[in-house]
Amino acid sequence: MRMKTKWMTPIVAVTIAMALFGMASCNSSSLANHEAQQVNNEVEQAQPEVQTYRTAFVPTESTPDFVDAAEASVNAVVHIKTTIIQKGASYNDFFGAFLEQLYGPQTNTMVAYGSGVVISPDGYIVTNNHVVEGANEVEVTFNNRVVSQAVIVGTDPSSDLALVKVEGEGLDYLKFGDSDKVKVGEWVLAVGNPFNLTSTVTAGIVSAKARNIGILGEGSNVESFIQTDAAVNRGNSGGALVNTRGELVGINAAIASHTGSYEGYSFAIPSNIVRKVVDDLLMYGENQRAYIGIYPQEMNASLAENAGMRDIKGVYVAGVTNGGAAQKAGIQIGDVVTRINGTEVNTTTQLLEVVNQYRPGDKVDVDIIRNGRERSYTMALLNESGSTDVVKKGDAFFNSSMGLMLQPISKQEMNNLRINGGLKIVEIRQGVFQGAGVEGYIITAVNGKSVTSKNDLEAALNSNRGRKTYIEGVYPNGMRMNFEYYN
Repeated sequence: MRMKTKWMTPIVAVTIAMALFGMASCNSSSLANHEAQQVNNEVEQAQPEVQTYRTAFVPTESTPDFVDAAEASVNAVVHIKTTIIQKGASYNDFFGAFLEQLYGPQTNTMVAYGSGVVISPDGYIVTNNHVVEGANEVEVTFNNRVVSQAVIVGTDPSSDLALVKVEGEGLDYLKFGDSDKVKVGEWVLAVGNPFNLTSTVTAGIVSAKARNIGILGEGSNVESFIQTDAAVNRGNSGGALVNTRGELVGINAAIASHTGSYEGYSFAIPSNIVRKVVDDLLMYGENQRAYIGIYPQEMNASLAENAGMRDIKGVYVAGVTNGGAAQKAGIQIGDVVTRINGTEVNTTTQLLEVVNQYRPGDKVDVDIIRNGRERSYTMALLNESGSTDVVKKGDAFFNSSMGLMLQPISKQEMNNLRINGGLKIVEIRQGVFQGAGVEGYIITAVNGKSVTSKNDLEAALNSNRGRKTYIEGVYPNGMRMNFEYYN
């Protein structure tokens, strides 16, 4: 959940003082008893001098020292302020523009805050998608109070990641660590801007890995969080999770809480997934999702017995996708996947985390157990369409007869709106739609014909022999509306 401020009375110092006082009383009592015993036994022995210590923290060899990691992180973690301008209800009305000319624009302005992590010296910053989603303006404040305006390079709602860019050079940044090597019990730091407090560092341990907490919704979204007990609150979203070496091992994304504030459970997106999504957004403008082509199921004692296994481990193959990577490689229903490229997978979440570090076309070695015997297969991962092609963000095009710049909608938009495709109006340049308030409107059909591409649209317009053109579609908020106009 997204991170109400509740200030707690500091009680730690009192507790420590009482503990120290209790220890001193215990020592004095033991010394008195010891002296009495010496007198009774008439034994002369020099008493050890009582040592006193300052209560300042001094790290020892067995105590983790977070100073270097904190210093390396605070200057690379930024405060993000987003401004979201919401159009009034009349904006989604075909005649809304004319009404706004009479009564003025009806808008609401919302301001939200979060964190981000600088990952390159020239100003690329990774954050959560929910931090910048729908933002009209993105403002970044560095630890030295320098403020810069940022542009959104790309977003991936399926992993809740986004990439923004500020102008700069020689900026402090964090290097990626290997999240696969992070161990449960390992010390980590959470760095961010909770409650609008800048540059806050908290410490904790890794409590669990490959957690699926169901915050991104169903469908093709990827959840495989690193769970920690480092304090994370509202405003930490998009901040850094670093190891004691100052390496970025996760992007803080959520907390589990009954109150809206930290209760001991925080979750971060593993850095290996972050790095891959960032690279995809830079190179292709869209995350390149790879699919293994199986219907995974959690293992239990009954399934393990059926597979001829003594131990309950791996992920059960409950089904395979026709023409998918697994089927092409020879994997069958009833097999148990135990490793992918040498990484053990014992839950469906672990399996998805590993697969989503690769792209369509990448070859991976998959170890399975079939009828009690181990086997190994090499497969080429495929995209959602069943090919190894790179899926690039749809290029916008101009239709002169409508006077519109249009763009094919993304898979995520299709899933959110439950439609099979369409063309989004990204710019109105001329013609009947000028001043009609239809920017963002998604055209799903023209003259009764579905349109998902430039060719579809041109064919549907050319097939019209009447004087009217009939348009069907939906706004991004889910409101369906149809239009017609004379040619």
